[in-house]
Amino acid sequence: METKPTEISSSKMHGGFNKRFRHFSPTLGCFMTFHIYFPPSTESSQKFPVLYWLSGLTCTDENFITKSGAQRAASTEGIALIAPDTSPRGLNVEGEADSWDFGVGAGFYLNATQEKWKNWRMYDYVVKELPELLKENFPQLDTTRASISGHSMGGHGALTIYLKNLDKYKTVSAFAPIVNPINCPWGQKAFSNYLGGNKAHWEEYDATCLVSKFHDLSASILIDQGTDDNFLHNQLLPNKFQEACEKVNAPLLLRLQRGYDHSYFFIATFIDDHISHHAQALKL
Repeated sequence: METKPTEISSSKMHGGFNKRFRHFSPTLGCFMTFHIYFPPSTESSQKFPVLYWLSGLTCTDENFITKSGAQRAASTEGIALIAPDTSPRGLNVEGEADSWDFGVGAGFYLNATQEKWKNWRMYDYVVKELPELLKENFPQLDTTRASISGHSMGGHGALTIYLKNLDKYKTVSAFAPIVNPINCPWGQKAFSNYLGGNKAHWEEYDATCLVSKFHDLSASILIDQGTDDNFLHNQLLPNKFQEACEKVNAPLLLRLQRGYDHSYFFIATFIDDHISHHAQALKL
C-alpha cells in the first residue's frame, strides 16, 4: 500500500504554510494524518530544524495547529512544527471509542503489548516511522535537529520519548504533563489495558520513573503548569517529577503559572517561551 504522504490542505500563516498530510502507516495499520508548519523560506536550499508537538486526550493533529498560535514564533525562529495525531483511527476495535480517556484519541505514546490493542504503537510511530517519513519526503526539513514538546498526555509522551532517546532530541518541554502515570487514574486505566498487569512495563513509560535512570541530561526540561488546572492534584502530579529530578540533579525548570487552567488559552499564553527554549538548542 502507498505510504507516501498526500497533501490534503494548505493555509498560509505568518509567511509560511500550515500543510496537512495523509498517509498509510505500516506501524499502526491504518491511515493517519499529520500537520507540518513550514516557516517562510529565504532560499531553496534552506533546511529547517523540527519541533514535534504531541497533543493530549481527545485531540487530533489539528488542535495545536489551530489553537496554539505557535506559528508566529516558529516563523520568526525558522523552526518547522510537526503535529501528529494521538492514536490509530478507523480500526474498529471493539470498545475503542467507549470512553474519552482510552482508545481512539488516547494512544498515550506507548507500544501496547496486549493483543487486542496491538495496533496502538504510537511510540514507534512518533520515534521511528514519522521521522523517517519526513526525512524521505520533505528535503526542506533537517530531522537530525529535532526537539519535542506536548500537552497533558502529549506532555507525558514528550518527556518519556525524550528521556528514552537523548540522542534523537536536543530539548524537551511540556504543558501540564502527566508525569507520573503509574500513580494516576488516567495512566492506570491506559497502562493496565495497553500493557497488562506487569507494573515493570508501566515504569518504562513513566517520566518520574525514567528520569532517575539518566544522569547526563544536558538541556533543561521546561514545564509550565497552571495552578487552576482541574487535573493538577489527581492526574498530573508535577511535584513527583520535581522530586525525582532533584534526587539526580536533573535540570528542570518547573513554572507554576498562577490562575491558568488546562486549556489551549494557557498553552497560547506561554508557547512563545517554549519555541524560544527549543530554538536555542536547535540552532547550536
